[in-house]
Amino acid sequence: MWLDRLDARPAAEHLDWLAQPVAAAIPLIPEALVFTIDPADADTATLTTKLDLPLQDSGNAVLITGFRAGEARHCCCMTAADRRVDVNHVVKRALDVRKCSFAAMDEAVAVSGMEYGGITPIGLPPEWPVWLDPYVADIEWLLIGSGVRTSKLVVPGAALLRLPGARLVADLTVAVDA
Repeated sequence: MWLDRLDARPAAEHLDWLAQPVAAAIPLIPEALVFTIDPADADTATLTTKLDLPLQDSGNAVLITGFRAGEARHCCCMTAADRRVDVNHVVKRALDVRKCSFAAMDEAVAVSGMEYGGITPIGLPPEWPVWLDPYVADIEWLLIGSGVRTSKLVVPGAALLRLPGARLVADLTVAVDA
């Protein structure tokens, strides 16, 4: 198992390795592990290549914003790194908006209190629902952001369903090669 190759430690014992909102929410996922990385390696593709980790066990949190009658609607979509979120169909329909897109970097950083490239669903404001592809929930150990670019979390995929507003969304993602 690739987890054995990492110097991962209980996240609850290393809260200073996490962004403040993530540290505050870590009790929701007490089995979370954390390990430090070089911030230059924070990008999922770079880190998985450098550490020889399976891309399909790495997750990306995608923050989406859409509008309906001038009202902003938001969500966080969790996808495995070898998949992409179906923004133009599934997310648009689920948000009940005519058009939606990835949240702008400055909005994502401001709303999350996290660094760009380290954003994770753990610690997001409760008004941002967390939608998981069922594929993500089935991953035994999922590598995700920690809110900062200097560490990563490893959590059971299904544990993300404990987050406020978290739910499974069928067909949320499609394989990248599809």
